[in-house]
Amino acid sequence: MPNEVEIKFQIADRKALEEKLRSAGFREKTPSTHEMNTLYDFPGLALRKKGELLRIRDFGGKWKVTHKAKGAAGKHKSRRETETSVGDGQSLAAIFESLGLKPAFTYEKFRAEWTDGKGDVVLDHTPIGEFGEIEGEPDWIDHTAKQLGISEAQYMTGSYAELFSQFKTRSGCKAANMTFKECGTA
Repeated sequence: MPNEVEIKFQIADRKALEEKLRSAGFREKTPSTHEMNTLYDFPGLALRKKGELLRIRDFGGKWKVTHKAKGAAGKHKSRRETETSVGDGQSLAAIFESLGLKPAFTYEKFRAEWTDGKGDVVLDHTPIGEFGEIEGEPDWIDHTAKQLGISEAQYMTGSYAELFSQFKTRSGCKAANMTFKECGTA
């Protein structure tokens, strides 16, 4: 299975970033689309403790299931990712639950996807702010980040669950999940 290699960064000005993407030869391949993600785990959070993730994602009515293995530490986040389309995510959730898996964390966002044909840049509007991801080969990630005015000091390798935990600590937010409803944001 291929490795997913990426970095996240906080977006200060989304319109300016979109202009930089266009100037750098990127095109929007998917306009901002609602995405709902549910992470599943066994009692005691066995997967999380191993650094693994099992997710069902609904992206604009299209379902995917994803397993991510424990990642390697470094400047970029890199880990093996296995993903496939699913016809009915709710039925898959019922199967997971019958096997002893339970929803452990839910997060949502509106995601726009951009590409230059070599890699992807995604722009996420989340309940905790605006974030981007650059995904591709490590040298391409660094080159693209530089083109977009993103320094290595701005690179983030944490998951949305980790970013949400940090947000909760800073803000005092009591929400259990990173959803617009629970966070009271739009």
